[in-house]
Amino acid sequence: MPKGYLIAELELTNAEAYEEYRRQTPAIIAAYGGRYVVRAGETQLLEGSGPVGRIVVLEFDSPERAMEFYNSPEYQAILPIRLRNATGRAILVAGA
Repeated sequence: MPKGYLIAELELTNAEAYEEYRRQTPAIIAAYGGRYVVRAGETQLLEGSGPVGRIVVLEFDSPERAMEFYNSPEYQAILPIRLRNATGRAILVAGA
C-alpha cells in the first residue's frame, strides 16, 4: 500500500496569527498517524520561476489516512486560521 504525503507550499501573510495554527497542528497530525518529513526548512529554487514559500511535507500510512487527517473535525476546526494567515496550496501525493 502506498504512503500518503500531504505537501504544502505556503507564504505567510500574518506570521503572528499563524502561530496559533502551527502550535495546534502537530498533535492532530500525530493523532492520525502522521509525521513531519519536512517542516519549513531552508529552500533553494533549482528550476522554474517565482518565489518558493514555506514547504511542509507530512507522511501518513496511506493516502486514505492522510485524507482522514485533512477532513477530520479537529483539523477542519483550525484550517481557517491557516487560510486567513497564509496563501499557497496543498497537495496529496500517493507514493512509496
